[in-house]
This record gives sequence, C-alpha cells and structure tokens, in this order.
Amino acid sequence: MTDERPPFHVLLGPDGAGKSSVMVEIATRLPGWRTLSTDHALLGPGHELVGTLRRHVVQDVLPHLGTHYSVDFLASVLQTAVVHFKDERARREAGVPLLIDSYYYKILAKCRLAGIRHNPMYGWWRSFPQPRAVVYVDVSPASAWRRLGSGARLNPLEYFGDRPEWPGFESYQTSLRKLMLEEVRDVPVTIIEEQSSAARTAEAVVEVLAP
Repeated sequence: MTDERPPFHVLLGPDGAGKSSVMVEIATRLPGWRTLSTDHALLGPGHELVGTLRRHVVQDVLPHLGTHYSVDFLASVLQTAVVHFKDERARREAGVPLLIDSYYYKILAKCRLAGIRHNPMYGWWRSFPQPRAVVYVDVSPASAWRRLGSGARLNPLEYFGDRPEWPGFESYQTSLRKLMLEEVRDVPVTIIEEQSSAARTAEAVVEVLAP
C-alpha cells in the first residue's frame, strides 16, 4: 500500500534538546534534504522578518506579557512562524525530502502552557498536512538545565514562575513533553534518547531519516 502522506518529516524535542545544532548537522550530512527552521542562522534569504519577529517575542512581548501584551497577542505573533512553515512546505520542490523544525506542534503546546487552552487558530493548525513521521529528540530536564546555563539562557516560555528556577523549569519541560507527544499521537514517532553530543544525536536522526 502506498504511503499517501506528504514526504516531509518533523524534528521535535523539548527546550535544550539541541535541535538547532542537529538541524545544522543534518543539512551537512543529508545535502539532498531541505531543512526548515525559524532559527536565524537557518532561515533562507528573504525570510529575515521571521527571525526578527522571533527575537521581538523574546525581547519585547514576553517581558511585558500580562501588562502591555495579552497571551492572545503572543499566540498571534507566534502564528507567523506556523504560517511560514505552511507556506514553505507548500513551496517545496517536488521530490526533495523536507525536515521541519517542530512544525506547529511545539508552538501549540507552548501556547497552551501560557494559558491559552482554546483558540480558533489551533483548529486551523491541526488541519495542516501531517508529516510522514516525527523524530523526537529527547533530553532530560536536568541535562537541559545544565545545557542552558542553569537557567541563565532561558526565556519565560521555557519555565513556570516569575524567575528561571529549577523547579519551575522541570515542571514546565515535563508538561511540554507530555503535550507535544499528545499532539503527535496519531503520527509515527521515533524517540531518540539523549545523546552525548549534537553530532551523535544527528547520527541517530540520520539513521531514522535515511536508513
């Protein structure tokens, strides 16, 4: 039986899993693949605005969430990344396999953790084509905490509470993992257990994508 799902995969994982580094490695190891991310270093020409909006979320929106900006405003700005993924997936060259960083799954989970339980945008996002498979790059909250400078490099969408402290981070990341895996429960998922380096993680991902 032919697999009718669109030929794209999603790389998913919690904060601190090293997905950005893995995406860079994948671009080198699988030159025939196209990688799609909102990370500034991985954005293609003409899409600088996507990276700028992402920076403004961290620098301008999150510090004033609940005062100058509502959680609905936050979700609206984050949706620009979701629409970027939708548009670029539709533009992909026929026959070129595509790996998308998180797709809409992580953004939806983070919006829910920010207190937006229901939003009309969620139904639209969930109507998007689903990937052929998800590769979930796992990492323990303790390891992620160390990788992120024991809280020094966190933003408010990565922990619960007023300050980046270990209990709030652990609780947030545990909830984030649960929601993301819940969101992809109807898609084939391969979990890559925590590795010692981005290179080892990339090797494991490549084995799944191009065995």
